[in-house]
Amino acid sequence: MPNKQDIEFKTVDGLTLRGWLFAGPPRAPAVIMTPGFNLTKDMIIFEAGQFLNAAGFTVMGYDPRCVGKSDGTPRNDIQPFKNIEDYHDALTYLKTHQRDLVDPDKIAYWGYSFSGAIALCAAALDKRAKAVIGCSTLTTWEFSKWKQVLAKAMKDRESQLAGNQAMYLPLLTEASENPAGFGKGYGKEDVLGIIRRHASIEPSFVPRTTLQTYYNMAAFRPMALMPFVNPTPALIMTGELDEISPPELQRKLIYDVFQGPKEFVEIPGKAHMDILTGDGSVEVFEKQTEFLNKVFGQVKRVDGTNALNGVGVTASKSVEVKG
Repeated sequence: MPNKQDIEFKTVDGLTLRGWLFAGPPRAPAVIMTPGFNLTKDMIIFEAGQFLNAAGFTVMGYDPRCVGKSDGTPRNDIQPFKNIEDYHDALTYLKTHQRDLVDPDKIAYWGYSFSGAIALCAAALDKRAKAVIGCSTLTTWEFSKWKQVLAKAMKDRESQLAGNQAMYLPLLTEASENPAGFGKGYGKEDVLGIIRRHASIEPSFVPRTTLQTYYNMAAFRPMALMPFVNPTPALIMTGELDEISPPELQRKLIYDVFQGPKEFVEIPGKAHMDILTGDGSVEVFEKQTEFLNKVFGQVKRVDGTNALNGVGVTASKSVEVKG
């Protein structure tokens, strides 16, 4: 197990967010990462954090506000605009409280799925981050039950102002559909099964969100910020079989908008939920390591060797770099 530390940091609006830190060599480049929609730091992204740390990076992951062990109420209320700000405060934490560990001029933002868009928006607004990685970045933000959900959201706001608790919706129905009609492709990737397995082993993971989450999502327009990622170097990674966020949309709406240094990597045989796990995931991590070393310069692995020695980041049949 890498040198894992429990950490916490304050946001500008006074919340305490909690996570882990895998310490790299002194003054190493650093990566800040968060998981996908309503997920906790120990789901999906944990293995990626371990690999990047072994490759020589200090890696910080944390539960988004209102989720897992981080503060924030109502619980499991997804707030994309605040999630963006929290990346900025996480970077400030590394600069001020981990100054002996981290090179403040070599910090990258990293996000998966929903947080892929959050990380990219954070990089668009914060040029202290010198690189950004979006993995299976979410591209579809509308939901099919728009009118009904927003009408109910207004009733929920009235109810809360009358002193009642926030209303909640499950992440998915028994039919593997989002109750607000947000996104598709969940059944094919057995997302409901993944949710149930994690709920049984991860006590801080609660598989529901507030109804107001979808009000927040309706107001969020991340693609409008994509041009402002420039000139920050960006890596966009996707599985070729991703139906939740199709590769062609990630290319058209995100990658093609960038004018600065950029890479688009499509992983054959991988979909949305399994891109960071199972067979082929090591090549995903290797490509991320290669990209970060191009941006920050060759770093030393935790064992003292060059970060790429023995890792094998040369092109393989399972990793296709496009663009």
